[in-house]
Amino acid sequence: MRQLWTAAEDADLRRLYVDLSAAECAAKLGRSLSSVQQRVTTLGLSKSAEWIAARTAQRWAEGRQENCRKAQFKPGQAAWNKGTKGVVGVQEGCRRTQFRKGHIGGRAAEKMQPIGALRVADGQLQRKVNNDLPFMRRWVAEARLVWEAANGPVPAGHVIVFRDGRPRLKAEEITLGVLECISRSENMRRNSRHTRYPPEVNQLIQLKGALNRKINRRSRES
Repeated sequence: MRQLWTAAEDADLRRLYVDLSAAECAAKLGRSLSSVQQRVTTLGLSKSAEWIAARTAQRWAEGRQENCRKAQFKPGQAAWNKGTKGVVGVQEGCRRTQFRKGHIGGRAAEKMQPIGALRVADGQLQRKVNNDLPFMRRWVAEARLVWEAANGPVPAGHVIVFRDGRPRLKAEEITLGVLECISRSENMRRNSRHTRYPPEVNQLIQLKGALNRKINRRSRES
């Protein structure tokens, strides 16, 4: 049975762990090593700088850091790539195959569409407004662009929607007269099934969901 940690044990662990290893703490508290390690993580405990320095010096003294010692730079030793740029010996070959600033190549170049291009994505007509990063800002809903051209930036917490709730996917159909700016909470209310459908339909939707859950449960059990 799992033994819960008491407030007194937590206090002892905080005091001991600063200067003792997890194994030493486990021995003093009568706990398993894994239990102490998990509790240390839960409490967010850390070692003192003095303990870390002492244990590091001990490992060096015991020869447990010999591989690190071999790889260390010696005093006055110059780095192997000092005074070079790029890959030593083959810089010219690298330069010949480097992409130039502003280069767009490969499949990206094939798919690159010009600024002003239109596409349908996420159920709405979008227009490309730039080629900069991040990618998600390259395309903006045409409805938003039309509304902002007449009214300025969309206020925070608001969205542009079609007055009758019917999306248009042709640029010539998206005019200021069919658009309106509403709050996100109002948009959520309008798109709720409780608002969009009569009570009888909402009841059928609930029954369908309950039936699907039972079918899925039976399928998993069989």
